[in-house]
Amino acid sequence: MLYVTHVNVDLDAIAHNVEQARKLSPRAKVLVAVKADGYGHGAVAVSRHLAKLGLADWFGVATTPEGIELREAGITQPILKLSPCLTDDELDAAIAFEITPTVIDAASIAAVSAAVGRAGGKGFAVHMAVDTGMRRIGCSPADAAGLARTIGADPALKLQGLFTHFPISDQPAGDEFTAGQIVTLEGVATQIQQDRAAAGLEPVELVHASNSAAVLGHPTDFGMVRPGIMAYGYYPDAQTPRPVELRPALSWKSQISYCKPVSAGETVGYGRTWTAPVDSWVATVPVGYGDGFSRLNSNRGRMLVGGVSYPIVGRVCMDQTMLDLGPVVAGQPAPAEVGDEVVIIGQQGSESIDADELAALMGTISYEVTCLINKRVVRYYSE
Repeated sequence: MLYVTHVNVDLDAIAHNVEQARKLSPRAKVLVAVKADGYGHGAVAVSRHLAKLGLADWFGVATTPEGIELREAGITQPILKLSPCLTDDELDAAIAFEITPTVIDAASIAAVSAAVGRAGGKGFAVHMAVDTGMRRIGCSPADAAGLARTIGADPALKLQGLFTHFPISDQPAGDEFTAGQIVTLEGVATQIQQDRAAAGLEPVELVHASNSAAVLGHPTDFGMVRPGIMAYGYYPDAQTPRPVELRPALSWKSQISYCKPVSAGETVGYGRTWTAPVDSWVATVPVGYGDGFSRLNSNRGRMLVGGVSYPIVGRVCMDQTMLDLGPVVAGQPAPAEVGDEVVIIGQQGSESIDADELAALMGTISYEVTCLINKRVVRYYSE
């Protein structure tokens, strides 16, 4: 059964995009970010496909339940929770499901250590975040070596990774800032590795920093990279270098559910925000902000029907959106009818709409456009 409003995800396109990340960072392990349900593409299906092909060494999640979902789906690759666990219950679950936690200070280190102790374990791997300029999470570079020594002295823990995050690696104007962050992390890593060698400890296995933008435009010698949006076929910013071709993996489709003539001067939708300038055919599409099609698209944007672009008119409703199919011409039928395919994101004939276009209309980024598509919209997968 094919549901009317649905998303198609091309898993081979995602595989292609991750292969491009591997080509740009041939000596590095690859962590694919599958948080937020794989940026709206479906974390389980994406992770299974990449795991099957051996393209992802790690997966990255934002929450412990996201990691548990992957484990319960059979994913065995290491999973990094990219932010600290905040409660004992969450930590206990992360340890039980072998989800690698992030630590950022003495308190988070102690909390993970206690959780490992409750589980009767030892040598549980953690990654430590260092704040080199994002100002979101992470310890100060000046505190990193001391915290690393604390971890090294704790038999419950193993410092497996050290990482930071770049806030402006997607824009050439930020190149100097990003370069400075790289130098800072290199310095921190060198100090920690020297300390561990002096203490007879194994070196930190993984130092990582590169998000999609850095993979594309700021090559480093760090041991792992973390592609996110590029895995799903989008460049982080219009200014980001494009050394490889990416393939958008997601298309979003529906059908016309109703089509009716609206007389000149009549209004359409909540708030009566659009008035037909002439007798017009107006089509209804069963997709709305309840599906993740933003209300910001009201009275702007477009959808494709029969390979033709038609404007959105009136306010986007929770479950439905209206299109202006053009003027009523005496003796001629409407240009489309109930059941005709509607493309919200994707290609139809020579016309196409991508997430970047919707993002520009909404004043946001492609990441948000695909993440907004909620689980009410059924996903279908092809390889």
